[in-house]
Amino acid sequence: MFIAMNRFQVAKGEEEAFETLWKTRKSYLDEVPGFGGFHLLRGPEAEDHTLYASHTIWATKADFEAWTQSEAFRKAHAQAGSAKPRYLGPPRFEGFEAIHSVPAPSEAA
Repeated sequence: MFIAMNRFQVAKGEEEAFETLWKTRKSYLDEVPGFGGFHLLRGPEAEDHTLYASHTIWATKADFEAWTQSEAFRKAHAQAGSAKPRYLGPPRFEGFEAIHSVPAPSEAA
């Protein structure tokens, strides 16, 4: 399993616009092999921003890398620059390969 995260520092007052952008955009993730799930996470607030993270789960790192080179990726990010909320700096990418997992009880049966 590979988890890809982008962390965003969203300027104060832009949180609603940021959340709406993510909730209403077409991601095309369902068209890509190896995709396992997506979460948008809201984190702590600072004086000038609120921290968010987008979190996707992939079967393998190779599946994630294929997504970044795909037509689905280009379509999903085609309007990324239009009407976007203000950020404090660019998103910060973090990728993690799973080395140990414990399934939820319902998954263990």
